[in-house]
Amino acid sequence: MSARQFGPRLIRDGISFRLWAPAAKRVDLIMERPHAMQRGEGGWFTADVAGAAAGARYKFRIDGEIDVPDPASAFQPDDVFGESEAIDHAGYAWKARDWRGRPWEETVLIEAHVGTFTPEGTYRAMIDKLDHLVATGITALELMPLADFAGKRNWGYDGVLWYAPDSAYGRPEDLKALIDAAHQRGLMMFLDVVYNHFGPEGNYLGRYAPGFFTEAHTPWGSAIDYRVPEVRAFAIENALTWLSDYRFDGLRFDAVNTIIETGAPPILHDISRAMGRLAAETGRHIHLVLENGDNRASLLDPTQEPPAGKYRGQWNDDYHHVWHVMLTGEAQGYYGDYQRLPRGSLARALSSGYVYQGEPAPFWGNKLRGEPSGDLAPTAFVNFLQNHDQIGNRAFGDRLESLATADGIEAALAVTLLAPTTPMLFMGEEWGSKAPFPFFCDFKGGLAEAVRKGRKHEYAWAYARYGDEVPDPLDAATFQSAVLDWERRDAPDGAKRLRLVRELLAIRRREIAPRLKGARFGEASAEESGLLTASWQMGDGTTLLLAANLSGAKIAYETDRAGVPIWGVNAGNSLPPWSVSWRLGG
Repeated sequence: MSARQFGPRLIRDGISFRLWAPAAKRVDLIMERPHAMQRGEGGWFTADVAGAAAGARYKFRIDGEIDVPDPASAFQPDDVFGESEAIDHAGYAWKARDWRGRPWEETVLIEAHVGTFTPEGTYRAMIDKLDHLVATGITALELMPLADFAGKRNWGYDGVLWYAPDSAYGRPEDLKALIDAAHQRGLMMFLDVVYNHFGPEGNYLGRYAPGFFTEAHTPWGSAIDYRVPEVRAFAIENALTWLSDYRFDGLRFDAVNTIIETGAPPILHDISRAMGRLAAETGRHIHLVLENGDNRASLLDPTQEPPAGKYRGQWNDDYHHVWHVMLTGEAQGYYGDYQRLPRGSLARALSSGYVYQGEPAPFWGNKLRGEPSGDLAPTAFVNFLQNHDQIGNRAFGDRLESLATADGIEAALAVTLLAPTTPMLFMGEEWGSKAPFPFFCDFKGGLAEAVRKGRKHEYAWAYARYGDEVPDPLDAATFQSAVLDWERRDAPDGAKRLRLVRELLAIRRREIAPRLKGARFGEASAEESGLLTASWQMGDGTTLLLAANLSGAKIAYETDRAGVPIWGVNAGNSLPPWSVSWRLGG
Protein backbone atom coordinates (compact mmCIF):
# COMPACT_ATOMS: atom_id res chain seq x y z
CA MET A 1 0.00 0.00 0.00
CA SER A 2 1.09 3.61 -0.55
CA ALA A 3 2.59 5.55 2.34
CA ARG A 4 0.06 6.94 4.76
CA GLN A 5 -0.25 10.65 5.37
CA PHE A 6 -1.63 10.76 8.92
CA GLY A 7 -0.06 9.91 12.26
CA PRO A 8 3.58 9.67 13.39
CA ARG A 9 6.05 7.48 11.50
CA LEU A 10 8.97 5.74 13.16
CA ILE A 11 12.13 6.50 11.20
CA ARG A 12 15.65 5.18 11.58
CA ASP A 13 16.82 7.73 14.13
CA GLY A 14 13.58 9.02 15.64
CA ILE A 15 9.97 9.85 14.80
CA SER A 16 8.52 11.97 12.01
CA PHE A 17 5.39 13.86 13.12
CA ARG A 18 2.77 15.31 10.76
CA LEU A 19 -0.41 17.31 11.24
CA TRP A 20 -2.84 18.63 8.65
CA ALA A 21 -3.83 22.01 10.09
CA PRO A 22 -4.63 24.37 7.19
CA ALA A 23 -6.33 26.92 9.49
CA ALA A 24 -3.36 27.18 11.87
CA LYS A 25 -0.69 29.84 11.54
CA ARG A 26 1.76 28.01 13.82
CA VAL A 27 1.96 24.51 15.25
CA ASP A 28 4.40 23.31 17.92
CA LEU A 29 5.03 19.70 18.80
CA ILE A 30 4.95 19.44 22.60
CA MET A 31 7.09 16.69 24.12
CA GLU A 32 9.67 17.15 26.87
CA ARG A 33 10.21 20.49 25.17
CA PRO A 34 8.44 22.29 22.33
CA HIS A 35 9.52 21.66 18.74
CA ALA A 36 8.48 24.18 16.12
CA MET A 37 6.85 22.38 13.18
CA GLN A 38 7.52 23.44 9.60
CA ARG A 39 4.57 24.47 7.48
CA GLY A 40 4.53 22.91 4.03
CA GLU A 41 2.19 22.83 1.07
CA GLY A 42 -1.50 22.19 1.60
CA GLY A 43 -1.53 23.07 5.29
CA TRP A 44 0.75 20.20 6.43
CA PHE A 45 3.03 20.77 9.41
CA THR A 46 6.00 18.44 9.99
CA ALA A 47 8.75 17.85 12.52
CA ASP A 48 11.35 15.08 12.78
CA VAL A 49 12.56 14.43 16.33
CA ALA A 50 15.83 12.53 16.60
CA GLY A 51 16.06 10.06 19.47
CA ALA A 52 12.30 9.77 19.92
CA ALA A 53 10.97 6.20 20.02
CA ALA A 54 7.81 4.18 20.42
CA GLY A 55 6.15 5.08 23.70
CA ALA A 56 6.91 8.79 23.30
CA ARG A 57 4.05 11.02 24.35
CA TYR A 58 3.19 14.26 22.60
CA LYS A 59 0.60 16.91 21.79
CA PHE A 60 0.25 19.66 19.22
CA ARG A 61 -0.02 23.33 20.26
CA ILE A 62 -2.11 25.37 17.83
CA ASP A 63 -1.15 29.05 17.44
CA GLY A 64 0.15 29.10 21.00
CA GLU A 65 -3.45 28.91 22.22
CA ILE A 66 -4.61 25.33 22.64
CA ASP A 67 -2.97 21.92 23.05
CA VAL A 68 -4.66 19.09 21.13
CA PRO A 69 -4.02 15.37 20.66
CA ASP A 70 -3.03 13.95 17.30
CA PRO A 71 -6.27 13.30 15.33
CA ALA A 72 -4.55 10.13 14.08
CA SER A 73 -3.24 9.21 17.54
CA ALA A 74 -2.51 5.51 17.84
CA PHE A 75 -3.26 5.53 21.59
CA GLN A 76 -4.48 7.88 24.31
CA PRO A 77 -3.35 6.53 27.70
CA ASP A 78 -5.17 9.33 29.54
CA ASP A 79 -8.33 9.63 27.41
CA VAL A 80 -9.12 12.04 24.60
CA PHE A 81 -7.85 15.15 26.41
CA GLY A 82 -4.46 13.68 27.29
CA GLU A 83 -1.24 13.17 25.40
CA SER A 84 -0.98 10.90 22.37
CA GLU A 85 1.43 7.96 22.46
CA ALA A 86 3.51 6.78 19.50
CA ILE A 87 3.00 3.05 18.85
CA ASP A 88 5.29 0.71 16.92
CA HIS A 89 2.70 -1.46 15.16
CA ALA A 90 5.41 -3.41 13.35
CA GLY A 91 6.96 -4.43 16.67
CA TYR A 92 4.12 -6.72 17.74
CA ALA A 93 5.03 -10.43 17.45
CA TRP A 94 1.99 -12.08 15.91
CA LYS A 95 1.51 -15.79 16.61
CA ALA A 96 -1.12 -16.61 13.96
CA ARG A 97 1.21 -15.45 11.21
CA ASP A 98 -0.32 -17.67 8.51
CA TRP A 99 -3.91 -16.56 9.13
CA ARG A 100 -5.64 -15.38 5.94
CA GLY A 101 -9.23 -15.33 7.15
CA ARG A 102 -12.25 -17.38 6.11
CA PRO A 103 -14.63 -17.21 3.13
CA TRP A 104 -17.73 -15.08 3.60
CA GLU A 105 -19.97 -18.13 3.21
CA GLU A 106 -18.65 -19.48 6.52
CA THR A 107 -19.59 -16.35 8.46
CA VAL A 108 -21.68 -16.64 11.64
CA LEU A 109 -21.40 -13.33 13.50
CA ILE A 110 -21.82 -12.41 17.12
CA GLU A 111 -21.83 -8.72 18.08
CA ALA A 112 -20.24 -7.74 21.40
CA HIS A 113 -19.37 -4.68 23.47
CA VAL A 114 -15.92 -5.07 25.03
CA GLY A 115 -16.77 -3.22 28.24
CA THR A 116 -19.79 -5.38 29.10
CA PHE A 117 -18.85 -8.73 27.54
CA THR A 118 -17.00 -9.73 30.72
CA PRO A 119 -17.01 -8.43 34.32
CA GLU A 120 -13.48 -7.11 33.74
CA GLY A 121 -14.49 -5.30 30.56
CA THR A 122 -11.11 -5.63 28.82
CA TYR A 123 -9.63 -6.99 25.61
CA ARG A 124 -7.59 -9.53 27.59
CA ALA A 125 -10.61 -10.79 29.51
CA MET A 126 -12.42 -11.52 26.25
CA ILE A 127 -9.75 -14.06 25.33
CA ASP A 128 -11.02 -16.40 28.05
CA LYS A 129 -14.44 -16.50 26.35
CA LEU A 130 -13.27 -17.29 22.82
CA ASP A 131 -13.44 -21.05 23.32
CA HIS A 132 -17.10 -20.69 24.26
CA LEU A 133 -17.77 -18.89 20.96
CA VAL A 134 -15.98 -21.56 18.94
CA ALA A 135 -17.83 -24.38 20.73
CA THR A 136 -21.12 -22.60 20.01
CA GLY A 137 -20.43 -22.50 16.28
CA ILE A 138 -19.63 -18.79 15.98
CA THR A 139 -17.03 -18.02 13.30
CA ALA A 140 -16.76 -14.22 13.61
CA LEU A 141 -16.66 -11.89 16.62
CA GLU A 142 -17.72 -8.31 15.84
CA LEU A 143 -16.72 -5.58 18.29
CA MET A 144 -18.73 -2.41 18.72
CA PRO A 145 -16.63 0.72 17.94
CA LEU A 146 -13.32 1.15 19.73
CA ALA A 147 -12.30 4.64 18.51
CA ASP A 148 -11.35 6.69 21.57
CA PHE A 149 -14.32 8.39 23.21
CA ALA A 150 -14.57 10.79 26.15
CA GLY A 151 -14.95 9.10 29.54
CA LYS A 152 -14.69 5.53 30.81
CA ARG A 153 -17.86 4.01 29.33
CA ASN A 154 -19.68 4.45 26.04
CA TRP A 155 -21.34 2.37 23.33
CA GLY A 156 -18.54 3.59 21.06
CA TYR A 157 -20.44 5.71 18.54
CA ASP A 158 -19.11 8.93 20.10
CA GLY A 159 -15.51 8.29 19.05
CA VAL A 160 -13.38 11.35 18.28
CA LEU A 161 -9.94 9.82 17.73
CA TRP A 162 -10.60 7.20 15.07
CA TYR A 163 -7.17 5.55 15.11
CA ALA A 164 -6.85 5.02 18.87
CA PRO A 165 -8.50 1.96 20.47
CA ASP A 166 -10.02 3.23 23.71
CA SER A 167 -7.80 2.87 26.77
CA ALA A 168 -10.79 1.88 28.95
CA TYR A 169 -10.37 -1.63 27.55
CA GLY A 170 -6.57 -1.91 27.54
CA ARG A 171 -3.59 -1.04 25.38
CA PRO A 172 -3.14 -1.61 21.62
CA GLU A 173 -1.06 -4.72 22.27
CA ASP A 174 -3.92 -6.10 24.37
CA LEU A 175 -6.31 -5.67 21.46
CA LYS A 176 -3.80 -7.36 19.17
CA ALA A 177 -3.49 -10.23 21.65
CA LEU A 178 -7.27 -10.70 21.49
CA ILE A 179 -7.31 -10.70 17.70
CA ASP A 180 -4.31 -13.05 17.58
CA ALA A 181 -5.95 -15.46 20.03
CA ALA A 182 -9.15 -15.41 17.98
CA HIS A 183 -7.25 -16.21 14.78
CA GLN A 184 -5.45 -19.08 16.50
CA ARG A 185 -8.90 -20.55 17.16
CA GLY A 186 -10.18 -19.98 13.62
CA LEU A 187 -12.34 -17.00 14.61
CA MET A 188 -12.60 -13.98 12.35
CA MET A 189 -12.60 -10.54 13.97
CA PHE A 190 -14.81 -7.68 12.75
CA LEU A 191 -14.92 -4.06 13.94
CA ASP A 192 -17.70 -1.50 13.78
CA VAL A 193 -16.44 1.85 12.40
CA VAL A 194 -18.19 5.22 12.28
CA TYR A 195 -17.48 7.50 9.32
CA ASN A 196 -20.66 9.61 9.37
CA HIS A 197 -19.70 11.93 12.27
CA PHE A 198 -17.27 12.64 15.10
CA GLY A 199 -18.30 12.46 18.75
CA PRO A 200 -19.36 15.62 20.60
CA GLU A 201 -16.58 15.82 23.20
CA GLY A 202 -12.83 15.96 22.54
CA ASN A 203 -12.98 16.79 18.82
CA TYR A 204 -10.74 19.77 18.00
CA LEU A 205 -10.64 19.40 14.21
CA GLY A 206 -12.90 22.38 13.64
CA ARG A 207 -10.27 24.65 15.25
CA TYR A 208 -7.37 23.90 12.94
CA ALA A 209 -8.89 21.87 10.04
CA PRO A 210 -12.44 23.19 9.50
CA GLY A 211 -12.35 21.68 6.01
CA PHE A 212 -13.25 18.36 7.65
CA PHE A 213 -16.88 19.49 7.89
CA THR A 214 -19.67 20.80 5.72
CA GLU A 215 -22.53 23.06 6.75
CA ALA A 216 -24.86 20.06 6.61
CA HIS A 217 -25.66 18.03 9.70
CA THR A 218 -26.27 14.39 10.53
CA PRO A 219 -28.51 13.39 13.47
CA TRP A 220 -25.35 13.41 15.64
CA GLY A 221 -23.38 16.45 14.49
CA SER A 222 -21.69 18.17 11.57
CA ALA A 223 -21.40 16.19 8.35
CA ILE A 224 -17.93 15.20 7.19
CA ASP A 225 -16.78 16.67 3.85
CA TYR A 226 -15.37 13.79 1.82
CA ARG A 227 -14.88 16.07 -1.19
CA VAL A 228 -11.67 17.24 0.51
CA PRO A 229 -8.81 14.88 -0.49
CA GLU A 230 -7.18 14.95 2.95
CA VAL A 231 -10.48 14.12 4.65
CA ARG A 232 -11.10 11.25 2.27
CA ALA A 233 -7.58 9.95 2.91
CA PHE A 234 -8.14 10.19 6.68
CA ALA A 235 -11.07 7.75 6.52
CA ILE A 236 -9.42 5.36 4.06
CA GLU A 237 -6.19 5.23 6.06
CA ASN A 238 -8.18 4.62 9.23
CA ALA A 239 -9.88 1.60 7.68
CA LEU A 240 -6.48 0.34 6.53
CA THR A 241 -5.11 0.78 10.06
CA TRP A 242 -7.71 -1.54 11.56
CA LEU A 243 -7.29 -4.14 8.83
CA SER A 244 -3.51 -4.08 8.51
CA ASP A 245 -2.01 -2.89 11.82
CA TYR A 246 -4.57 -4.79 13.92
CA ARG A 247 -5.44 -7.53 11.38
CA PHE A 248 -9.19 -7.32 11.71
CA ASP A 249 -10.84 -9.48 9.06
CA GLY A 250 -13.72 -7.14 8.35
CA LEU A 251 -15.41 -3.85 9.08
CA ARG A 252 -19.05 -2.92 9.63
CA PHE A 253 -19.80 0.67 8.58
CA ASP A 254 -22.30 2.49 10.79
CA ALA A 255 -25.37 4.25 9.31
CA VAL A 256 -23.85 5.01 5.91
CA ASN A 257 -27.15 6.52 4.75
CA THR A 258 -26.28 9.53 6.96
CA ILE A 259 -22.98 10.19 5.15
CA ILE A 260 -23.62 13.39 3.21
CA GLU A 261 -22.23 12.62 -0.26
CA THR A 262 -21.48 15.63 -2.41
CA GLY A 263 -18.49 14.37 -4.37
CA ALA A 264 -17.59 11.57 -6.73
CA PRO A 265 -16.74 8.80 -6.49
CA PRO A 266 -18.57 8.12 -3.20
CA ILE A 267 -16.29 7.58 -0.20
CA LEU A 268 -17.73 4.08 0.24
CA HIS A 269 -16.55 3.17 -3.26
CA ASP A 270 -13.02 4.37 -2.57
CA ILE A 271 -12.84 2.58 0.79
CA SER A 272 -13.95 -0.70 -0.75
CA ARG A 273 -11.38 -0.45 -3.55
CA ALA A 274 -8.58 0.37 -1.10
CA MET A 275 -9.50 -2.58 1.12
CA GLY A 276 -9.68 -4.78 -1.96
CA ARG A 277 -6.13 -3.81 -2.91
CA LEU A 278 -4.99 -4.76 0.59
CA ALA A 279 -6.74 -8.12 0.28
CA ALA A 280 -5.13 -8.78 -3.11
CA GLU A 281 -1.65 -7.83 -1.91
CA THR A 282 -1.85 -9.99 1.23
CA GLY A 283 -3.93 -12.92 -0.02
CA ARG A 284 -6.46 -12.34 2.76
CA HIS A 285 -10.24 -12.62 2.93
CA ILE A 286 -11.47 -9.13 3.86
CA HIS A 287 -15.18 -8.54 4.43
CA LEU A 288 -16.96 -5.17 4.42
CA VAL A 289 -20.52 -4.83 5.74
CA LEU A 290 -22.90 -1.86 5.77
CA GLU A 291 -25.62 -0.55 7.99
CA ASN A 292 -27.81 1.38 5.56
CA GLY A 293 -31.36 2.54 6.25
CA ASP A 294 -31.79 3.31 2.55
CA ASN A 295 -31.68 -0.40 1.56
CA ARG A 296 -29.43 0.28 -1.44
CA ALA A 297 -28.95 -3.11 -3.03
CA SER A 298 -26.66 -1.57 -5.67
CA LEU A 299 -23.90 -1.20 -3.04
CA LEU A 300 -23.78 -4.95 -2.35
CA ASP A 301 -22.10 -7.92 -3.96
CA PRO A 302 -21.00 -10.70 -1.60
CA THR A 303 -19.32 -12.57 -4.46
CA GLN A 304 -16.87 -9.77 -5.36
CA GLU A 305 -13.45 -11.14 -4.38
CA PRO A 306 -11.53 -9.10 -3.46
CA PRO A 307 -13.75 -6.04 -2.82
CA ALA A 308 -13.65 -3.61 -5.73
CA GLY A 309 -16.21 -0.95 -4.95
CA LYS A 310 -18.93 -3.16 -3.46
CA TYR A 311 -19.72 -4.55 -0.01
CA ARG A 312 -20.27 -8.12 1.13
CA GLY A 313 -23.56 -7.45 2.85
CA GLN A 314 -25.86 -5.26 4.90
CA TRP A 315 -27.45 -5.51 8.32
CA ASN A 316 -31.05 -6.30 7.37
CA ASP A 317 -33.19 -4.25 9.74
CA ASP A 318 -36.31 -5.24 7.77
CA TYR A 319 -35.83 -8.85 8.77
CA HIS A 320 -35.47 -7.94 12.44
CA HIS A 321 -38.48 -5.62 12.46
CA VAL A 322 -40.82 -8.22 10.97
CA TRP A 323 -39.88 -10.82 13.56
CA HIS A 324 -40.11 -8.29 16.40
CA VAL A 325 -43.65 -7.33 15.42
CA MET A 326 -44.69 -10.98 15.13
CA LEU A 327 -43.14 -12.04 18.43
CA THR A 328 -44.05 -9.03 20.59
CA GLY A 329 -47.03 -7.34 18.95
CA GLU A 330 -45.30 -3.96 19.27
CA ALA A 331 -46.16 -1.42 16.58
CA GLN A 332 -44.67 1.88 17.78
CA GLY A 333 -42.17 3.88 15.73
CA TYR A 334 -40.70 2.10 12.75
CA TYR A 335 -42.38 -1.15 13.79
CA GLY A 336 -45.59 0.37 12.42
CA ASP A 337 -44.22 -0.10 8.89
CA TYR A 338 -44.31 -3.87 9.45
CA GLN A 339 -47.58 -4.28 11.32
CA ARG A 340 -49.64 -5.16 8.25
CA LEU A 341 -49.22 -8.79 7.20
CA PRO A 342 -45.92 -9.37 9.07
CA ARG A 343 -45.73 -13.02 7.96
CA GLY A 344 -46.06 -11.90 4.35
CA SER A 345 -43.27 -9.41 4.94
CA LEU A 346 -41.12 -12.17 6.39
CA ALA A 347 -41.79 -14.26 3.27
CA ARG A 348 -40.60 -11.35 1.14
CA ALA A 349 -37.41 -10.98 3.20
CA LEU A 350 -36.71 -14.71 2.88
CA SER A 351 -37.37 -14.72 -0.88
CA SER A 352 -35.59 -11.51 -1.93
CA GLY A 353 -33.74 -9.84 0.97
CA TYR A 354 -35.35 -6.54 1.89
CA VAL A 355 -39.00 -5.96 2.73
CA TYR A 356 -38.89 -2.41 1.35
CA GLN A 357 -37.49 -2.48 -2.19
CA GLY A 358 -38.71 0.84 -3.55
CA GLU A 359 -42.07 1.15 -1.81
CA PRO A 360 -43.21 4.12 0.32
CA ALA A 361 -42.41 3.61 4.02
CA PRO A 362 -44.66 5.57 6.43
CA PHE A 363 -42.03 5.94 9.16
CA TRP A 364 -39.68 7.41 6.56
CA GLY A 365 -42.24 10.07 5.57
CA ASN A 366 -43.74 7.83 2.87
CA LYS A 367 -40.60 8.25 0.82
CA LEU A 368 -39.70 5.44 -1.54
CA ARG A 369 -37.31 3.24 0.41
CA GLY A 370 -34.97 0.64 -0.95
CA GLU A 371 -33.98 -0.97 -4.23
CA PRO A 372 -34.88 -4.39 -5.71
CA SER A 373 -32.66 -6.98 -4.04
CA GLY A 374 -33.84 -10.40 -5.24
CA ASP A 375 -30.96 -10.77 -7.73
CA LEU A 376 -28.36 -10.60 -4.96
CA ALA A 377 -26.96 -13.70 -3.31
CA PRO A 378 -28.81 -14.48 -0.04
CA THR A 379 -25.53 -14.08 1.86
CA ALA A 380 -25.68 -10.32 1.15
CA PHE A 381 -28.17 -10.00 4.02
CA VAL A 382 -26.94 -10.12 7.60
CA ASN A 383 -30.08 -11.26 9.44
CA PHE A 384 -30.59 -11.04 13.18
CA LEU A 385 -33.23 -11.07 15.88
CA GLN A 386 -31.34 -8.72 18.21
CA ASN A 387 -28.46 -6.23 18.06
CA HIS A 388 -27.17 -3.35 20.17
CA ASP A 389 -29.50 -0.82 18.53
CA GLN A 390 -32.69 -2.83 18.70
CA ILE A 391 -32.12 -3.62 22.38
CA GLY A 392 -30.45 -0.41 23.51
CA ASN A 393 -32.77 2.02 21.75
CA ARG A 394 -35.51 1.08 24.19
CA ALA A 395 -36.22 2.95 27.42
CA PHE A 396 -35.06 0.03 29.57
CA GLY A 397 -32.73 -1.72 27.12
CA ASP A 398 -34.73 -4.92 27.52
CA ARG A 399 -33.93 -7.90 25.35
CA LEU A 400 -36.31 -9.96 23.23
CA GLU A 401 -36.10 -12.67 25.91
CA SER A 402 -38.10 -10.39 28.23
CA LEU A 403 -40.71 -9.56 25.58
CA ALA A 404 -41.57 -12.79 23.75
CA THR A 405 -42.26 -16.45 24.51
CA ALA A 406 -39.47 -19.01 24.46
CA ASP A 407 -41.32 -21.05 21.79
CA GLY A 408 -41.53 -18.06 19.48
CA ILE A 409 -37.89 -17.09 19.96
CA GLU A 410 -36.68 -20.64 19.36
CA ALA A 411 -38.69 -20.90 16.14
CA ALA A 412 -37.20 -17.58 15.00
CA LEU A 413 -33.69 -18.85 15.80
CA ALA A 414 -34.33 -22.05 13.86
CA VAL A 415 -35.27 -19.99 10.79
CA THR A 416 -32.52 -17.39 11.17
CA LEU A 417 -29.58 -19.70 11.86
CA LEU A 418 -30.30 -22.19 9.06
CA ALA A 419 -31.49 -19.85 6.30
CA PRO A 420 -28.86 -19.25 3.57
CA THR A 421 -28.52 -15.61 4.61
CA THR A 422 -25.69 -14.52 6.95
CA PRO A 423 -26.75 -14.91 10.61
CA MET A 424 -25.77 -12.69 13.51
CA LEU A 425 -26.38 -13.00 17.26
CA PHE A 426 -25.96 -10.39 19.98
CA MET A 427 -23.69 -11.32 22.88
CA GLY A 428 -25.45 -13.68 25.29
CA GLU A 429 -28.31 -14.38 22.91
CA GLU A 430 -26.98 -17.89 22.47
CA TRP A 431 -28.08 -18.76 26.02
CA GLY A 432 -31.09 -16.45 26.18
CA SER A 433 -29.44 -13.74 28.24
CA LYS A 434 -31.80 -11.38 30.04
CA ALA A 435 -29.13 -8.82 30.92
CA PRO A 436 -30.39 -5.50 29.56
CA PHE A 437 -28.30 -3.40 27.22
CA PRO A 438 -29.42 0.18 27.92
CA PHE A 439 -27.75 3.22 26.43
CA PHE A 440 -24.84 4.45 28.58
CA CYS A 441 -22.10 7.07 28.39
CA ASP A 442 -19.76 9.04 30.65
CA PHE A 443 -20.01 12.67 29.60
CA LYS A 444 -19.66 15.56 32.04
CA GLY A 445 -21.30 18.92 32.66
CA GLY A 446 -23.63 20.45 30.10
CA LEU A 447 -23.22 17.63 27.60
CA ALA A 448 -24.29 15.09 30.22
CA GLU A 449 -27.40 17.12 30.97
CA ALA A 450 -28.13 17.45 27.25
CA VAL A 451 -28.02 13.66 26.92
CA ARG A 452 -30.41 13.27 29.85
CA LYS A 453 -32.76 15.86 28.38
CA GLY A 454 -32.69 14.19 24.98
CA ARG A 455 -33.50 10.78 26.43
CA LYS A 456 -36.38 12.20 28.47
CA HIS A 457 -37.80 13.77 25.33
CA GLU A 458 -37.37 10.63 23.20
CA TYR A 459 -38.88 8.34 25.84
CA ALA A 460 -41.38 10.75 27.40
CA TRP A 461 -44.00 8.00 27.70
CA ALA A 462 -41.63 5.84 29.77
CA TYR A 463 -40.62 8.67 32.08
CA ALA A 464 -44.29 9.59 32.52
CA ARG A 465 -45.15 6.03 33.48
CA TYR A 466 -42.03 4.88 35.33
CA GLY A 467 -40.26 8.06 36.42
CA ASP A 468 -36.86 7.43 38.03
CA GLU A 469 -37.08 3.70 37.24
CA VAL A 470 -35.95 4.52 33.69
CA PRO A 471 -32.15 4.01 33.67
CA ASP A 472 -30.04 7.17 33.73
CA PRO A 473 -27.52 6.79 30.86
CA LEU A 474 -24.89 8.73 32.87
CA ASP A 475 -25.17 6.54 35.97
CA ALA A 476 -22.41 3.94 36.34
CA ALA A 477 -25.07 1.50 37.57
CA THR A 478 -26.71 1.62 34.13
CA PHE A 479 -23.46 0.47 32.58
CA GLN A 480 -23.03 -2.24 35.21
CA SER A 481 -26.51 -3.59 34.53
CA ALA A 482 -25.43 -4.37 30.96
CA VAL A 483 -22.59 -6.70 31.97
CA LEU A 484 -23.36 -10.14 30.57
CA ASP A 485 -24.99 -12.69 32.87
CA TRP A 486 -22.58 -15.55 32.16
CA GLU A 487 -23.94 -17.45 35.16
CA ARG A 488 -27.28 -17.82 33.34
CA ARG A 489 -25.49 -19.83 30.63
CA ASP A 490 -25.20 -22.75 33.07
CA ALA A 491 -28.72 -22.48 34.50
CA PRO A 492 -31.24 -25.05 33.17
CA ASP A 493 -33.03 -22.68 30.78
CA GLY A 494 -29.77 -21.10 29.60
CA ALA A 495 -28.16 -24.50 29.00
CA LYS A 496 -31.25 -25.64 27.06
CA ARG A 497 -31.15 -22.59 24.76
CA LEU A 498 -27.39 -22.96 24.25
CA ARG A 499 -27.83 -26.61 23.24
CA LEU A 500 -30.39 -25.54 20.62
CA VAL A 501 -28.15 -22.82 19.16
CA ARG A 502 -25.15 -25.16 19.07
CA GLU A 503 -27.21 -27.84 17.35
CA LEU A 504 -28.50 -25.41 14.74
CA LEU A 505 -25.05 -23.99 14.02
CA ALA A 506 -23.57 -27.48 13.75
CA ILE A 507 -26.17 -28.27 11.10
CA ARG A 508 -25.41 -24.99 9.36
CA ARG A 509 -21.70 -25.83 9.29
CA ARG A 510 -22.38 -29.33 7.95
CA GLU A 511 -25.34 -28.85 5.58
CA ILE A 512 -25.72 -25.16 4.69
CA ALA A 513 -22.31 -23.43 4.55
CA PRO A 514 -20.76 -25.85 2.00
CA ARG A 515 -23.68 -25.14 -0.37
CA LEU A 516 -23.80 -21.33 -0.04
CA LYS A 517 -21.40 -20.38 -2.82
CA GLY A 518 -23.63 -19.75 -5.82
CA ALA A 519 -26.89 -19.97 -3.82
CA ARG A 520 -29.89 -17.99 -5.11
CA PHE A 521 -33.18 -16.79 -3.72
CA GLY A 522 -36.22 -18.89 -4.54
CA GLU A 523 -39.83 -18.52 -3.46
CA ALA A 524 -41.62 -17.98 -0.17
CA SER A 525 -45.22 -17.65 0.93
CA ALA A 526 -47.16 -17.06 4.12
CA GLU A 527 -50.73 -17.96 5.00
CA GLU A 528 -53.14 -16.44 7.50
CA SER A 529 -52.96 -19.68 9.47
CA GLY A 530 -49.33 -18.97 10.32
CA LEU A 531 -47.82 -21.38 7.79
CA LEU A 532 -44.59 -20.11 6.22
CA THR A 533 -42.86 -21.94 3.38
CA ALA A 534 -39.72 -20.98 1.49
CA SER A 535 -37.13 -22.46 -0.86
CA TRP A 536 -33.67 -21.53 -2.10
CA GLN A 537 -31.52 -22.88 -4.94
CA MET A 538 -28.22 -23.84 -3.39
CA GLY A 539 -24.85 -23.66 -5.08
CA ASP A 540 -24.52 -27.44 -5.47
CA GLY A 541 -27.85 -27.77 -7.28
CA THR A 542 -29.90 -28.88 -4.29
CA THR A 543 -33.00 -27.06 -3.04
CA LEU A 544 -33.23 -25.95 0.57
CA LEU A 545 -36.81 -26.18 1.84
CA LEU A 546 -38.37 -24.50 4.87
CA ALA A 547 -41.78 -25.06 6.40
CA ALA A 548 -42.68 -23.33 9.66
CA ASN A 549 -45.74 -22.86 11.82
CA LEU A 550 -45.49 -19.36 13.23
CA SER A 551 -48.62 -19.54 15.32
CA GLY A 552 -49.90 -20.98 18.58
CA ALA A 553 -52.17 -23.59 16.94
CA LYS A 554 -51.46 -26.82 15.07
CA ILE A 555 -51.51 -26.52 11.26
CA ALA A 556 -52.22 -29.30 8.75
CA TYR A 557 -49.14 -29.78 6.56
CA GLU A 558 -47.33 -32.84 5.21
CA THR A 559 -43.76 -32.16 6.28
CA ASP A 560 -42.30 -35.16 4.43
CA ARG A 561 -43.66 -34.23 1.02
CA ALA A 562 -40.17 -33.66 -0.46
CA GLY A 563 -36.47 -33.80 0.32
CA VAL A 564 -34.27 -35.23 3.04
CA PRO A 565 -34.80 -33.90 6.58
CA ILE A 566 -31.93 -31.98 8.19
CA TRP A 567 -33.68 -30.42 11.21
CA GLY A 568 -37.00 -30.10 13.00
CA VAL A 569 -40.41 -31.69 12.53
CA ASN A 570 -40.06 -33.91 9.48
CA ALA A 571 -42.77 -36.55 9.61
CA GLY A 572 -46.54 -36.56 9.76
CA ASN A 573 -49.36 -34.46 8.40
CA SER A 574 -49.22 -31.46 10.72
CA LEU A 575 -46.91 -28.85 12.17
CA PRO A 576 -47.15 -28.22 15.94
CA PRO A 577 -47.31 -24.63 17.21
CA TRP A 578 -44.11 -22.65 16.64
CA SER A 579 -42.35 -25.51 14.89
CA VAL A 580 -39.85 -25.46 12.04
CA SER A 581 -38.95 -28.06 9.41
CA TRP A 582 -35.85 -27.92 7.20
CA ARG A 583 -35.21 -30.32 4.30
CA LEU A 584 -32.84 -30.65 1.34
CA GLY A 585 -34.26 -31.64 -2.03
CA GLY A 586 -32.52 -32.86 -5.16
